[in-house]
Amino acid sequence: MKAAVIVFPGSNCDRDLKVAITQSMGHEPAMVWHGDSELPETDLIAIPGGFSYGDYLRCGAMAGNSPIMREVVRKAASGTPVVAICNGFQIATETGMLPGALLRNADQSFICKDVDLLVSAENERFVGGFKTGQVIRFPIAHHDGNYFADDETLRRLENEGQVAFKYTTPNGELTDEANPNGSLNNIAGIYNKAGNVLGLMPHPERLISKELGGTDGRTFFNNLIHSIA
Repeated sequence: MKAAVIVFPGSNCDRDLKVAITQSMGHEPAMVWHGDSELPETDLIAIPGGFSYGDYLRCGAMAGNSPIMREVVRKAASGTPVVAICNGFQIATETGMLPGALLRNADQSFICKDVDLLVSAENERFVGGFKTGQVIRFPIAHHDGNYFADDETLRRLENEGQVAFKYTTPNGELTDEANPNGSLNNIAGIYNKAGNVLGLMPHPERLISKELGGTDGRTFFNNLIHSIA
């Protein structure tokens, strides 16, 4: 089992992802610089959170045009699993790997806190460690996490089981109060049509031990690594 973490100037969760993947995989992933044009042999690609290129132009826009992303998009199209977290989710929409866009939070403020998430659709590779309908907890830390898509895209995502996570109450209720950023349909994460690319705004890599406040992130990465391996 081999994994690769893409590193951009401005990434701030690449090392967190390295730690999380190493714990679950038993050895370190390759850390691939954005300016490289080739990926090493890999079974999993992880695009980290942060503020790539200082969020100039718009979040993920410049990173989406990095040389390495051409290869990431090609690998994703051929079936390689990709997990894109926070800024990674923004980059995934910029490159067309995922539909929609991440807009400025509804209240125009940066939000950093733990949130409750409803596991909304089955996908053994990414959420096989949880049950569909289960409420789990990951942290968020973003200023532009407000998921938007046109009505047709939203219907397709919902009807075809492409909504991975939704912001919810601890009891699994999809309320406006539980939605931290104004995302349409409380969407916190989505899959591509093929199911091998997951983009999510919350950070599972920040909750991988009791010392960090919870282990739902560890469950996420354990399942991801073992299902691929």
